[in-house]
Amino acid sequence: MSASRLAASSSACKQELYATYPEGAQDRQTRKHLWTPPGAGGESLADGVLRRATAFVDGLPTASGADVVAFTHHTTILALRAVLERRPVTELVDEARARKTPNAAVLIYGRDGGLFHARDTVHPDC
Repeated sequence: MSASRLAASSSACKQELYATYPEGAQDRQTRKHLWTPPGAGGESLADGVLRRATAFVDGLPTASGADVVAFTHHTTILALRAVLERRPVTELVDEARARKTPNAAVLIYGRDGGLFHARDTVHPDC
């Protein structure tokens, strides 16, 4: 699917959501990542991303020296950090607001005794 068709499709889905559930419009705007769509099986973006980040980390190889590289977006970066660093997402969100999360970075973690530890962060020179 082309980028323009994807953008048009996303916009149509958003408009359909707003038309179907107009009573939740302000809540969706002010709590974008925490808003849960009505109905059975609804999941907020934050909950869904955190659940998938946890499953990703749980599925990582346990072999010593195994490298894992994840290319991802801001919300998923925060979720992965929350799982790896065993910190609340809300704390990381506050930290990201105070110290802008870069568009690109390499976050380096090591595993010791089954736990992950932040070792380094590399930011591009741009």
